[in-house]
Amino acid sequence: MKIATNTVVSMHYTLTNDDGTQLDSSRGKEPLVFLQGYQNIIPGLEKEMEGKEKGEKFTATISPEMAYGERVDQLVQALPKSNFPDPNNLQVGMQFQASSEAGPLNLTVVEVKDDTVTVDGNHPLAGVTLNFDVEVVDVREATEEEIAHKHVHH
Repeated sequence: MKIATNTVVSMHYTLTNDDGTQLDSSRGKEPLVFLQGYQNIIPGLEKEMEGKEKGEKFTATISPEMAYGERVDQLVQALPKSNFPDPNNLQVGMQFQASSEAGPLNLTVVEVKDDTVTVDGNHPLAGVTLNFDVEVVDVREATEEEIAHKHVHH
C-alpha cells in the first residue's frame, strides 16, 4: 500500500540540520504515527511521504518555507521584566505562552537583564533547513473515525 491521503503512516526518522547536528530521532523509541494529508507533520515532509511504501528508506531535505518558516525578526522583543509572573526567577530557555492576534504564541526567553527580558516568538527551528533520514515502518488505511477527527487513534 502506498502512502496517500487517509492512510496512517508509521515511520522512524532521524532529523539533522545542515551542519549534521542531530535535532531529533525516533530510533530506539516507538515510531512516529500520523494521518497523511492533514498537516499532522510539516508540509515538506508530508509531500515527500506521498507514494512511499512499507519498508522504504529515503532521505529528504526540507527548506524552511516547507517546515517551520523563515525567522521573523519582529518576533524577538524586549519586554519589561514586570510583565512576567516570577520576574526574579527568569532564565534563558524558559518558555511562556502569550496571546497574539494570530492566536497563542510560544515565547522563549533568550536574554535576561536588570529590567528587561528578551523573548523570541519564532519556532526554534524557524529558518533551519531540515534533513530527514526516514524508514517507513507501516502504512494502513485510516478508519472513518480517524478521518473524521483528522488524527490517528491508538
